[in-house]
Amino acid sequence: MRALVVDHSAAAHLSLAETPDPAPAPDESLVRAEAVSLNYGEVRGAAGPQTPEGSVIDWDAAGVVVKAAADGSGTAEGTRVVTLGEAGWAELRAVPANLLGVVPEDTGLGAVSTVPVAGLSALHVVRRSGPFLGRRVMITGASGGVGRYAVRLAARAGAELVAISRNSAQADGLRSLAAHEVHTDPAAVEQPVSAVLDNVGGQQLVDAFAALQAHGVLVNVGRSSEAGAVFPPGALRGDEGRHDRSIRTFFLFAGPATDFSADLAWPAAEVAAGRLDPGIRWRGPWTRYQEAAQALLGRRLRGKAVWDIG
Repeated sequence: MRALVVDHSAAAHLSLAETPDPAPAPDESLVRAEAVSLNYGEVRGAAGPQTPEGSVIDWDAAGVVVKAAADGSGTAEGTRVVTLGEAGWAELRAVPANLLGVVPEDTGLGAVSTVPVAGLSALHVVRRSGPFLGRRVMITGASGGVGRYAVRLAARAGAELVAISRNSAQADGLRSLAAHEVHTDPAAVEQPVSAVLDNVGGQQLVDAFAALQAHGVLVNVGRSSEAGAVFPPGALRGDEGRHDRSIRTFFLFAGPATDFSADLAWPAAEVAAGRLDPGIRWRGPWTRYQEAAQALLGRRLRGKAVWDIG
């Protein structure tokens, strides 16, 4: 089969190559990928010297089951699915049932391929940070892949949304997703919030924490700024009505052998119905991998990128 493999001699550190077909375990379905979506962390990881030559990386893909799992788990041959796993940017992937969600018929697989990392992260962190009904909630990195999903999901949960995006051109789009306020910096937010979903880290994390009201919680989902978070003296004091605030970390795979099948299928159906917008900003054949990867690495892409496999 063909796959994109790590090639540190190439401009985007990726090259198309022939690799062996995967050999599914008894509890794995063989899926032919039709679309994959990119995450900044994967593309950056491919460019890192610590990633071995020839590695096949990636988490997100949607396609069709071409061989059902031998033990009867998973879904039947011919089922359209969205999948999560380290199976790589490849034509075929072996996927266990807990990392595979069924996709409605006649659904564009390109759009639902964005669900696994971004959609699941947003869904799980919104669940863990709620209930949101009637609460002011700040989301940093709101125009990114996880951020867009989080804005829409938190709004549907009844939150008054304060969206933070360094790109002011994203303001109208975020308001269309139901954001009540849009700012380029958390420091510009005047009224306190009861929760923060932080996708950026660095100074934005520090400033977002300062906006928390008493008993508020900040959940750090991502660190796209790649900068340290340095708190000034007194930032963690509990006076002036800002006591008992907390910072929590988030990791999608925090539990062993987590069953994501239902949580993959639900947002895929919501995307198919138009109730969730993944914010695809780049789409093309995977032969144009270099163009999309460099756009992500250069921070020129706000939203998701999708490659069509074929």
